[in-house]
Amino acid sequence: MEIEELKKELKKYLKEERYEHSVCVMEMSEKLAEKYNVSKTKVMKAALMHDMAKEMPIEKLKKYILDNKIKVSETEMLLGITLHGKVAADICRKKYGFDYIMCKAISNHTTGKPDMTMFEKIVFISDKIDETRKYDGVQELRELAFKDIDSAIVKNIEYTTKNNLEKGRIILEQSIKTRNYILINRKN
Repeated sequence: MEIEELKKELKKYLKEERYEHSVCVMEMSEKLAEKYNVSKTKVMKAALMHDMAKEMPIEKLKKYILDNKIKVSETEMLLGITLHGKVAADICRKKYGFDYIMCKAISNHTTGKPDMTMFEKIVFISDKIDETRKYDGVQELRELAFKDIDSAIVKNIEYTTKNNLEKGRIILEQSIKTRNYILINRKN
């Protein structure tokens, strides 16, 4: 399915604001794919569809996870905040024929995962730095993503973790594993 067709499909799932975010994530992924020599069309499709299940109610996401036997951690199931990525990946595989790498990038776009491919890194960081994002430091993070994508990912995870700690929220272990993996395996 072509990108324009996927955009029409995506509008069935999302309200206008989330749809605009998804299009902006796709546009950011295109720029990063060019910078890091990754297949633009595939990464753009994955980036576009990354949040397609974001507006599904948590209980519906949990039911989908259980009905389709999708592997998630206890913490993810308890919190529910990352389930939309897992569900979106499964729907994209089944309904739109997305391949394994596209689905892995969608599935892990909220927390990342250790040993991400460049494709997965692009989808992950594009979601955090697209033009709809307005948080303090986002412009610096955008610039860093084009210089050192690993550093941008680490900085984003640290920012999110600090923010969640300050608000008394649970920290997802997958994010910490992702950060630590990058730091341990960084090529200096």
